[in-house]
Amino acid sequence: MTALFLLVAAALRHPILQVLSIIGATFILEDAATVVTAIQVQAGTVSIEIGLGSLYAGIVLGDLGLYGLGRLAAVIPWMERFIPARRRDIGRDWLNSRLARVIFISRFLPGLRLPTYTTCGFLKTSFLVFTLAAIVATLIWTSLLFTVSMKLGHYILAYLGAWHWAGIAVLCIVLLVASRLVARQLRGKETT
Repeated sequence: MTALFLLVAAALRHPILQVLSIIGATFILEDAATVVTAIQVQAGTVSIEIGLGSLYAGIVLGDLGLYGLGRLAAVIPWMERFIPARRRDIGRDWLNSRLARVIFISRFLPGLRLPTYTTCGFLKTSFLVFTLAAIVATLIWTSLLFTVSMKLGHYILAYLGAWHWAGIAVLCIVLLVASRLVARQLRGKETT
């Protein structure tokens, strides 16, 4: 068992495996992947170029994947029952006129990316505008979260010693809970 752990630990020091593991982690939980990667950069186990580059690539690929799922849903014949062609045209026109702004808002507000990005694909909004807006929004959001996480990671690594993984877990949980609370607050304001 120890030999297997050492083998996995050694393999994860290889840059290609680091890139693939970070990109894969963004498909599971983007913000947690960003926090953990930032702390690994702070600890010196991952270079900042590999860390940030992989995060950017994984998050944008995930965004494009959501758009693609929406596009795929649009070609399923029985989906037309849910949204008539006229409504799709109205929705597409509305979205296309403010697409970049909608993508930016969705990137920064918890819980909006999945429904917004798949809707963009379903309504066949401009793929080029969607992609450019997703890239710029990802660069801004991920860089901010990465920077804050590196600063906090410095303190976690410096003061928690062997317990630094517990600090990282708590930081990820706090981020998840905070994002859910913000999303719930926003939904509450919509109903009033």
